[in-house]
Amino acid sequence: MNAKKTVGEKLIEAMTEFTQALESGEPLRGKLTGHTLAIHLTPKRYTAKDVRATRRILGASQSFFARFIGVALGTVRAWEQGRNVPSGAAARLLDEIRLNPEFWKGRFVSVLRRHSTVRAPAGRRASTVKKNRSKELASSTRSH
Repeated sequence: MNAKKTVGEKLIEAMTEFTQALESGEPLRGKLTGHTLAIHLTPKRYTAKDVRATRRILGASQSFFARFIGVALGTVRAWEQGRNVPSGAAARLLDEIRLNPEFWKGRFVSVLRRHSTVRAPAGRRASTVKKNRSKELASSTRSH
């Protein structure tokens, strides 16, 4: 009866064969297969117009876009005014946004949080309205 080899047994067998081949001094060509991989990802050089267009793909303000990609608001403004250009990781991220806009739109929307504010009636400070609204909410939850 042929018992099926475990992954561990297969690895040990392969490593043993590899060790024997190395120790024999014979050329390894034909016995082993090797691969060399290369990655060619030179980022685009972004103009002010390109940065603005990329931000607009997400439908983001400069402020939200800056926070989303992890840079300062002033950096995004400098890019969009042509005073500076994205480089390195920032340029690669902009490339990825342009390559798969639907994915990045979904990611952008998924991190947005809605914060409601209470508008103060004329003549009252917003902090007073907020305190009163908090008291209302607290009392309404206690009564239920």
